[in-house]
Amino acid sequence: MSSDRPLRTAEIIAVGSELLGSKRLDTNSLFLSERLGSLGIELRTKAVIGDDRAGLATLFRAAVERSDVIILTGGLGPTDDDLTRDAVSDVLLLPLEEHPEIITKIEQRFARRGLQMPAVNRKQAQVLRGATVLDNPHGSAPGQFLEHQGRVIVLLPGPPRELQPMMDNFVAGPLGARATKERLYRAQFFVAGRSESHVEELTQPIYSRWRDSDPKIETTILAGPGQIELHLTMRSDDPVRAEATVTRARDELIAAVGPDVFSKDGRHMEQVVGDLLKDRGLTIAVAESCTGGLLLSRLTDVAGSSAWVRGGAVAYSNDVKTLFADVATDLIAAHGAVSEPVAVALAEGIKKKLGSDIGIGVTGIAGPSGGTPAKPVGTVAIAVAVTGLPAKVRTFSFPGGRAQVKFQSTQTALDMVRRMVG
Repeated sequence: MSSDRPLRTAEIIAVGSELLGSKRLDTNSLFLSERLGSLGIELRTKAVIGDDRAGLATLFRAAVERSDVIILTGGLGPTDDDLTRDAVSDVLLLPLEEHPEIITKIEQRFARRGLQMPAVNRKQAQVLRGATVLDNPHGSAPGQFLEHQGRVIVLLPGPPRELQPMMDNFVAGPLGARATKERLYRAQFFVAGRSESHVEELTQPIYSRWRDSDPKIETTILAGPGQIELHLTMRSDDPVRAEATVTRARDELIAAVGPDVFSKDGRHMEQVVGDLLKDRGLTIAVAESCTGGLLLSRLTDVAGSSAWVRGGAVAYSNDVKTLFADVATDLIAAHGAVSEPVAVALAEGIKKKLGSDIGIGVTGIAGPSGGTPAKPVGTVAIAVAVTGLPAKVRTFSFPGGRAQVKFQSTQTALDMVRRMVG
């Protein structure tokens, strides 16, 4: 590939054994994928590999053979298991050269904290011959940008607070200057209250027409806890036409799905509900049991929520249901704590107690224990009381583990509010 050929494809290699476990997620790839797409460079492959010099070299060698841009994240630290520089050097047959000015910057960074730089940090001053050093004001590991035999190789530090500004400030510009004129255009919408298969049944006859159309529109359906996402993408060098095309396609799918669509601009459910309450001048209060405060937490995650959130109670035990939401003890005795009458009492009780326009009551069995044949784990009763309207209540059976049941309960409760006041 000649050095002036447009960059079209990219590959990301995330380096670090910690990323292979269950505690650390490779969020950098999501950020980089978005940035690359906006530059018109298609991410074809991404991989995660541990701190294995030979394994990383093998993976990197294959990436160089098939992709225009290869971005490696992580493995630029000072310790023996930081091997990204070495593996790239092995494959490209380029020596690593120590840059004194980098050592000086690292020494100054330590000095500002009243510390002396450990000798091991000299490793971070090793730069591939011919590479451009990318300054890192947020950490000690500089990045590197290298054009080699028509490919672009970028080495970025692993911490997102270091990687993201480095990508935006030093990498995006040079990549964009050499990218194809085509850009990636997107549209999306989120659905609640329907399964993935139901959404597919409604939308597949429509989006299947676009697979071989000109321009081609790709549709992806993603299932998540409490919602289904539809993402539309297309490549074009005509921004006006592209924006109009993906918007028109999105709106056609939305019309097929109907009122189960709760967001067409990327807002999550709590933001959608918060905006509705703000627009209508309504306030809300919550009495939740099995969700343990998650519902109120989601409501208050939205900036400015003090304008519509009155407050709430985590009414976990039966006596607290009575104390904070005035749920009658004989009602609990007659129907059980997990029941529609108790959910309604929670909603109406907290609404009255806190003087809000809307009250939500949630009670259920999140698991993994506590279920019975009559009320298995995942059974959740949710009620919404709105001033001037009859209360609505429904019992749901949510699948999954404890965290999934709790999230789906809050998602459904918020969706019930959306449908009642929307």
